[in-house]
Amino acid sequence: MKRTFLAILIALFSATGAFAQVIRDYDLGGASKPKPDMSFRKENQYKRVHQSSLRFILRGELDKTEKFLDQYLAKHPNDAETLYMLGILHGQRGNIETAEDFMARALSAGLPDGRLVAGPREMMQPLLGTKLLQDVLAKYSTLPVHGPLVGSVTNSSVSFWVRTQTEAAVQVLLSESPNLSDGNKTKIARTKAGEDFTAVTKASGLNANTEYFYAVRIGDGPFNFAADQRFRTLSPKGQTSKFKIAFGGGAGYVPENERMWNTIGSFDPHAILLLGDNVYIDDPESVVMQQYTYQRRQSRPEWRKLTARSPVFTIWDDHDFSTNDSWGGADITVPFWKKDWAFPIFRQNWANPGYGGGNAQPGCWYTFSIGDVDFIMLDCRYYRTSPKVEPRSMLGDVQKKWLKEQLAEAQGTFKIICSSVPWDFRTKGDSLDTWNGYKQEHEEILGFIEQNRIEGVVLMSADRHRSDAWKIERKNGYGFYEFNSSRLTNQHIHPTMEKAGAIFSYNKPQSFGLVTFDTTLNDPQVTYDVVNIDGEKPHTLTVRRSELSLP
Repeated sequence: MKRTFLAILIALFSATGAFAQVIRDYDLGGASKPKPDMSFRKENQYKRVHQSSLRFILRGELDKTEKFLDQYLAKHPNDAETLYMLGILHGQRGNIETAEDFMARALSAGLPDGRLVAGPREMMQPLLGTKLLQDVLAKYSTLPVHGPLVGSVTNSSVSFWVRTQTEAAVQVLLSESPNLSDGNKTKIARTKAGEDFTAVTKASGLNANTEYFYAVRIGDGPFNFAADQRFRTLSPKGQTSKFKIAFGGGAGYVPENERMWNTIGSFDPHAILLLGDNVYIDDPESVVMQQYTYQRRQSRPEWRKLTARSPVFTIWDDHDFSTNDSWGGADITVPFWKKDWAFPIFRQNWANPGYGGGNAQPGCWYTFSIGDVDFIMLDCRYYRTSPKVEPRSMLGDVQKKWLKEQLAEAQGTFKIICSSVPWDFRTKGDSLDTWNGYKQEHEEILGFIEQNRIEGVVLMSADRHRSDAWKIERKNGYGFYEFNSSRLTNQHIHPTMEKAGAIFSYNKPQSFGLVTFDTTLNDPQVTYDVVNIDGEKPHTLTVRRSELSLP
């Protein structure tokens, strides 16, 4: 019986192995191309250190990797991620006892044990027969390996994302009562090996503005409930309301900064908007690297606690989609990795309300509403063309047409257009990576808003490693306020921009944007607070609806 169980596990862990790609030189069509002989990243960018190690392990350059990791561990004793990577390395060599010892040390140093199950699974195969891994596998046979993550909340529905140990049925029981009495069950979803053992299950028919408690069942196990497993439905679309959201980007993996998720949770936002550079992959041709980069964040207890309660809505930017300052191009299937790997892996790791036009027209654009505030989420990478060659487009024809339709139909008191890159041309100097490189399309969109007398538009964005407020003055309409924030957990900062004309600009320490809407007032207002990782509010800006009106 035990041998059969082990055989099944090996088969399941191997299911994603066919996708493992040895890193090679490739043409992304973008502004940046990794070189085939890349050396290890600088130590001051923690988020890169172990990606580089994994990259060289995948290449089979084990001696080079071991030397680097040993040196890094000497300078950073007891670093959990380094110990974990050394465990993988020795597993690849067949030094199973040494590999198991490093993994045990990683767990003692604080590595969440779900990492041993999540993988990268093909890299963990040599350790399948060890007692350490068998014990962890047994623990997660009826528990989510990652998640639950709440997404796509509306006034009457919700989605739950989970990752499981093996292919399994997933169901959620939810109720307005903490003891889950009179609860309703979601439809059963099933995780699949080809989708990295993830699934999304949905519930509908819920009451608006109501707190629900929930428990998750994996396979034939019991419904498991935890204190963080509760969420709040939203106000009905079109209804005046008061609520707050958190937003930002620039969330590279830095263990000491993962407490940011606790800080965000302390403000109990109704929703969290992650506007790109959410995990920093920078390796579109390696499925293993993409999975690894998501999995290390999804294992963090701070992240799991926050996202089990606060619904998450996401788009991507260059470091999640491809590499720095890159563009995908107008063709749906070129480069091949866009549709075959980057897009499906993005979908596997979130529970968004929509994904562009689905598989036929991939992308991460969609809309959702909270009360009488409409949010329009844009994909600024998949169909972006070169900013140096005409015709230029940030969005592509299909998405741009869709955006205009959404703006024309929007009835919200405020309409929030979320872009992964800044709208104001002053945010990044002469760089063509922001909307500065697509001035004609930028004018086409803002001009469309003015020509169609669409009031109440506020712009939001990420990309810059700081938190800014800007105002784009216009001759033929009201000024567009932009809230920009993208230093959630990153170490690296970008200079502040007060001299360039920012209303305010903040870069130390890490920060996010807390945006509070109150449309119950005679003159509805939206307030943008910069909140740093310690919960302090160094800057605030309030914009009233009357400021976003046309004569």
